[in-house]
Amino acid sequence: MIVDVSTFLPVEPAEVESHLRTSRLLIYVASPLVKFIPCGAKQLPERWEEGTYWVSLRLFGFVPFGKQAVVISYPESRSSFSVRDNGHSMLVKKWDHRITIDPSGTGTLYRDHVTIEAGVFTVFIWAFAQLFYRHRQRRWRQLVASGFNYAAT
Repeated sequence: MIVDVSTFLPVEPAEVESHLRTSRLLIYVASPLVKFIPCGAKQLPERWEEGTYWVSLRLFGFVPFGKQAVVISYPESRSSFSVRDNGHSMLVKKWDHRITIDPSGTGTLYRDHVTIEAGVFTVFIWAFAQLFYRHRQRRWRQLVASGFNYAAT
């Protein structure tokens, strides 16, 4: 199943890209629905490099939801910047998340496109992902409106 949501951010694509490359942004936009706890490391990397990062997931910050591989790559694109998380876990066989950012008027069109495969649980994971990615984009808009003040809620 596919989740595909977009939002307009009134800021230049280069600034969106700069923040998108940081784990600080992931922690902010996912909060408080999902908390990512690194496995085998004290913290997530300051900046995402291509590679695989294993995390434990906590729903609402405290309900354990297994371990997930976050598999980061930066696919080449002629027209936009994109980052891909081709993740997976024991429950979710495919979590192929591509974020694209494109110039749009006086700002940036930000898009989350996710393909999910989780067997009999797919529809439930998809329903949660619909909520989660809309929440993330709302948090993006709040962050941009605050001038990228990560302390703001």
